[in-house]
Amino acid sequence: MARGDQRGAGTSAAAGRRVASASWGASAPRVASAPRGASNLRGAALGLFCMALYAGHDAILKLLGGSYSPFQILFFAAVLSFPAATILLLSRRDGGSLRPAHPGWVALRSAALCLNAIACTAAFAVLPLAQVYAMLFTMPLMITVLAIPLLGERVGPHRWAAIALGLFGVLIVLRPGAGALSWSHAAALLGAAGGSLAAVIARRVGGEEKAIVLVLWPIVLNVLVTGAALPFVYRPMSGADLGLAGAVAMLALAAAAVNVMSYRTAEAAVVAPMQYSQIAWAAFYGWILFGELPDAMTILGLSVIAAAGVYILWREAGGNSRVSPVTTSDAAGDAQISPRTSFGPRVFPPRLTRLRIFPRRR
Repeated sequence: MARGDQRGAGTSAAAGRRVASASWGASAPRVASAPRGASNLRGAALGLFCMALYAGHDAILKLLGGSYSPFQILFFAAVLSFPAATILLLSRRDGGSLRPAHPGWVALRSAALCLNAIACTAAFAVLPLAQVYAMLFTMPLMITVLAIPLLGERVGPHRWAAIALGLFGVLIVLRPGAGALSWSHAAALLGAAGGSLAAVIARRVGGEEKAIVLVLWPIVLNVLVTGAALPFVYRPMSGADLGLAGAVAMLALAAAAVNVMSYRTAEAAVVAPMQYSQIAWAAFYGWILFGELPDAMTILGLSVIAAAGVYILWREAGGNSRVSPVTTSDAAGDAQISPRTSFGPRVFPPRLTRLRIFPRRR
């Protein structure tokens, strides 16, 4: 085993999860420790349901993207999400001032999330869902690389090989030279980079920042940026389309809640790989709503990228990572593949996310 991946290998997976969870502070969901097999099955089922909700969220973004600018879509989604986000955050006991402990990092994270939402929404409007997901599934690879300078993580040959394999999968999907690449492909990769940077920054400062700071500042910046562009791109929206914009916010809220429940029910190593089920949902929604069917090369590339991401998760879960950046970012909801248009799991009061939706058998 390589020296970089050996670090921390003597620590058990359960202990690693406890340390990772503690480093997030009160604003992160508690990851279940040592759950039984039945709990893992329930957590996996919740993870699959969470990904179905996020995929529906993305499909609506694509549906609206055929008629409206990404700035207009995101402005209304953010505005419609603001009241619920504020109520939930104010109900937390760790609320308080919006003044960040690390203004520079919070500003950079907010900008990265804003970039993630705008770039991904623009890509969804043009590209098939499966192709956009192929770009977004590189986030675990980017998080692993960014964790080196920002978190002091040491990455050994095994995970470097997984990163190279994932990038090869991207090349399979893009097939440079076989067809025209457009700005939308670059937008999808830019969105993945923004989401990855935001996840690593949250991993760095999350234990020292209040949830209200990490949730509201990105939403405020989103409203300011998209609102500034709105006069130049606005088109009248029907009541049905405004309802769809509201549905984007509500699906993000529901998915974030289910994400928290899944990590409270099962081990992170079981729940995190469920994000790759979005490949199936992309194919389903793409076919039903947009008449899209991914070709064989796209499916192959997606499979390669997913395999690389799952391997990185497996290496982290086995205690081969000092800070487990991908696993803990997934558990906190900071590394979800879907663009962060509004809500994240940090919005929920801890007492609400302790609710069990599956009765315990006696």
